[in-house]
Amino acid sequence: MHKRSFLKTAVALVTLAWGAAHAADTPIKFQLDWRFEGPAALFVHPEQKGYFKQAGLDVTVEAASGAGAIQRVASGTHDIGFADLAALMEFHANNPDAPIKPVAIMVIYNTTPASVMALKKSGIAKASDLTGKKMGAPIFDAGRRTFPLFAQANGVGAVQWSTMEPQLRETMLARGDLDAVTGYTFTSLLNLEARGVKPEDVVVLPYATHGVQLYGNVIIASPKLIAEKPEAVRAFLKAFAKGAKEAIADPEAAIASLKAKDGLVNVPLEVKRLKLTIDTAIDGKGARAEGFGQLRAERLGKMAEQVAKAYETKNPVPANAVWNGSFLPSAAELDILPKK
Repeated sequence: MHKRSFLKTAVALVTLAWGAAHAADTPIKFQLDWRFEGPAALFVHPEQKGYFKQAGLDVTVEAASGAGAIQRVASGTHDIGFADLAALMEFHANNPDAPIKPVAIMVIYNTTPASVMALKKSGIAKASDLTGKKMGAPIFDAGRRTFPLFAQANGVGAVQWSTMEPQLRETMLARGDLDAVTGYTFTSLLNLEARGVKPEDVVVLPYATHGVQLYGNVIIASPKLIAEKPEAVRAFLKAFAKGAKEAIADPEAAIASLKAKDGLVNVPLEVKRLKLTIDTAIDGKGARAEGFGQLRAERLGKMAEQVAKAYETKNPVPANAVWNGSFLPSAAELDILPKK
């Protein structure tokens, strides 16, 4: 009887201790930039592996639905998100009096994954061939928004734009309604392939190799979270870096985590998409030179000037206000790119 009482007491104490630790976890609502596709595994993998929990965080990773991460964080419904840095700059410049202005805290895509894509049969082989052509993209597409920079850098004259929903972009290109589209390479190229277009029949003109040196997607955080729970911000980035390192080293394992969260995930397709994301946006010369997660003030300042011009913002982009790198993990923890 004494032994049974002791065991009950021990179990109760363990349960209470677990409950206390669980209750102490800081809740974090995280908003992706898109659906549960390949790149999302960078965030879902540490969630599924329990790395955020181990860091004392109760992180909920949500797919985008309707408003993007910038709007979600700015509205106060989410704490952290994944968004295009150019779009964040535009928000700051056009909403100087907004009560909540999200701040970038880690660079994930050191180079924008935006590109122009066309079918070889269109006769488009180089950037200057786009002059006078019919191009298409959703109105909010990052590549479309920054196309003036691409055009200026490559001597492209006037083009004709058509607007459509994201899911129709590649369909319209494949059936010949458009001469070219803008989009993230790892999205549009695979979507074209899914529509029966062979990769070798597609001309890809990446912005990053055509004179447009913009940073791409970044992790953004609410200034309220930064001010009130700075340690939670540090813990999030540290846990994320641990999971991202594993995802980059083993994309198959990362997509398995994504499949565990969303059973509708097409594993072979999303493994391919994640690998393409790593190759085109994450593990490039810029990231190798600047360090994963980091940026250079000079390049940030130049980008701010370019975005203000391309987006025709109401006010200059406040470069210093959009970035806070003080929460980044140590250099050793940011050393996540594979050795070459």
